Amino acid sequence: MAHEQPQAPADLTPPAQLPWFRRLVARLLGRGLTRLQAQHRDSWFLGHASGQRTGHAEGEREGFERGRVEGYEAGRQVLVIRDTRPDTAAVPGQDDNLFDDWRLPLTAELKKRFKADVAQRLPAEAQPSAAQWKLIFSDTPSTCVVAGAGAGKSTSLVLRILLLRHYLGYELDAMTVVTFTRESRKDFIKRLLHVFALWQIILQPVQARELVRTFHSRILPLVRSLPGFGLVRAFETLGNEMPAGREAEADSNPFDLRLNDAQRQQLNQCYSSLLGESPRFAELVGLLRSEALQLKPLDPNNPDVQKRAQVTQLAAQRDEELCDVIEDLWFAAGAWPIKGIEPCRETVDIRGSRFHVHGRLEGQGPWVVLGFDPAESAQYQRPGAKLAVRAEWAVKRTLLQAFCDRPLIWLDNYGMARRLAASLAGDAVAGPGFEYKVKGELAPAPLLDAFVGAANFIENLGLDVNNAVAAMSFPSGDSDALFFEALALYWKALEAHLLDQSPPVMSYNRMFALFGENNPENLKLLPDPLLRPLAHLMIDEFQDVSPQIVSWLRASLAEIRRRGPAMHTGRHAQHSSLLCVGDDWQSIYGWRGSSPKYFMEFTKAFPSPSSTRVMLVDNYRCQQQVIDAAEHLVKGTPAIAGKKARASGPAAELPGSPVKVFDRDEAALGETLMEHYQRGETVMMLYRKGSDRALMNEHLQSVLHAEAALPAEQRRLRQLTYHSAKGLQADAVFMLGDCQYLTSSPYKNQVYRQGRAGQGR
Repeated sequence: MAHEQPQAPADLTPPAQLPWFRRLVARLLGRGLTRLQAQHRDSWFLGHASGQRTGHAEGEREGFERGRVEGYEAGRQVLVIRDTRPDTAAVPGQDDNLFDDWRLPLTAELKKRFKADVAQRLPAEAQPSAAQWKLIFSDTPSTCVVAGAGAGKSTSLVLRILLLRHYLGYELDAMTVVTFTRESRKDFIKRLLHVFALWQIILQPVQARELVRTFHSRILPLVRSLPGFGLVRAFETLGNEMPAGREAEADSNPFDLRLNDAQRQQLNQCYSSLLGESPRFAELVGLLRSEALQLKPLDPNNPDVQKRAQVTQLAAQRDEELCDVIEDLWFAAGAWPIKGIEPCRETVDIRGSRFHVHGRLEGQGPWVVLGFDPAESAQYQRPGAKLAVRAEWAVKRTLLQAFCDRPLIWLDNYGMARRLAASLAGDAVAGPGFEYKVKGELAPAPLLDAFVGAANFIENLGLDVNNAVAAMSFPSGDSDALFFEALALYWKALEAHLLDQSPPVMSYNRMFALFGENNPENLKLLPDPLLRPLAHLMIDEFQDVSPQIVSWLRASLAEIRRRGPAMHTGRHAQHSSLLCVGDDWQSIYGWRGSSPKYFMEFTKAFPSPSSTRVMLVDNYRCQQQVIDAAEHLVKGTPAIAGKKARASGPAAELPGSPVKVFDRDEAALGETLMEHYQRGETVMMLYRKGSDRALMNEHLQSVLHAEAALPAEQRRLRQLTYHSAKGLQADAVFMLGDCQYLTSSPYKNQVYRQGRAGQGR
């Protein structure tokens, strides 16, 4: 159907532009159309046309603008820069590793050739196990080897040195093997020379001795390189100096505190000088003397006290005559009277009975009672007495200990009296003249010996004596507070006194401290040849190393890394490495300052880009029953995980022989020992305390006589303490005494906490 085409609208004039009459008529007509709801056709078309024109123009403009904006946004390339960096400045991290990130250049071909050579030259029983090969071929900068007794670690270390020297060309002066004692050093050198000879490698004994060293022989040349210290001597070797160049042969046990005459002379000279220069030190020594010499109290409820208290009156009746007998013995020995002690026979009341003393320290000091010297006959009696003088005197001593409320000095023997007499007479060169027992120690020691022991313990933990004492605290009235105050004064004076000697003297601990982590600038003074032997370290018995030495090792390794490749120019041995062998269960010197902490936390103590751990669990020395019994003793000790040892090789095939535990009976023990000895076995008799040896010897006379008739190399019985037997072996071993450490040391616990090296003892 065709659509009607709209006509062009008439030309209509808006009402506002019409004359008034026509405008009135138009208004009336428009209202009429609205009421009729009718449309004026021309007006409609005119509005439509006008709206169409206006809407088209507006739509075209709006569409153009919108399309233009959208197209522009869609087509443009936008680069947005947002600064999300933090406001604080960036700081680079710190590389705390002691080693460069490197690997030992061990190719598969080289390993194969070395294994073939070992198979050809060593007997079948000496062939390394898989774990031992892991030790030998470790290529990381640091290696920790957990190896119990009898694990074959020494042979593995020798093969490791052979690998480095013969197959990789490492120079001997770039390596050091550290052993703990002189005997273990001799044994290692012997093994080293034997194995090198199997490879037709000429290694002179002097070269082997230069390679296998002790920590102490390594530190001495470093100190002697400093200006003014070219001839410095170690305090520990005074009186036993080795010729120049042979210091490595000195025993390296850093925990041997026995003093010889030369050392004691220096201690006494310093003591004498300080006593005159420091009134406070003199006062402290006087207080310590009174404390040390006073008779120690006993609990009145002690069974021995209760038993002897029943004869108090009888003991008092014979006391004056007993005092006369004792005094006569001291007169005869030339030990009485003593200058500085006023003889008197004053009495003290004990449970209503009167007992006599022999004298009093001048100036209203404590009473003095003379004791029965052990050198006198134990059967010596008063005329008509039923008991020996020794027994009667023991009763009196017990009663005074339990019931005397006054200070009282008991002189046990003539030697003690002579030392006291020298001290009271002002003979300070002879030393203090009395012994002192620090709480937690097993026995009293001469005062200066006690000073040396405590100071060495503190310094072994890497601490300064004066600072450590300042950080200690003791209960009110505790005499140990006086002891450590005196120690701080004395130790500073002793170090100055030793340096004033000609040539100067210095303790090993002070030498290590000079080149420890607190004094890295001193290491920078050393020439490369002195530092180079520490570049590739192999350390045995590492669980017994002291924190002081650990600090020196870390500082030395850090300095070697700091010097970089220039230190190794033109040499096969590059970079640095550390291989440590040990067993935390064999750490036996904690009571003198060593700590297995550094072995148990090896990667933390010696940070490295990479590290290897080797577990040598095969035991080639003992059958399984002995291993199990030994591990049972230490099962409560924190240990490295996965350490269960197993019998291997010929030892695993030995007939089972369980460890037996008996009640103490020296006679029966002696009979059993002799049975093993008569079978031709090697025997070790071990003691918890050295004093037990004399008791056992009474039951071993036949064996001792047989041993005395044999050359030293053919003897099969050795008697040792537990500590000194470390590392030794025999067919049958007997142990007398409990190996548990039963005492607790308040001062050592404080020092351990300061050094953060252990949980206390």
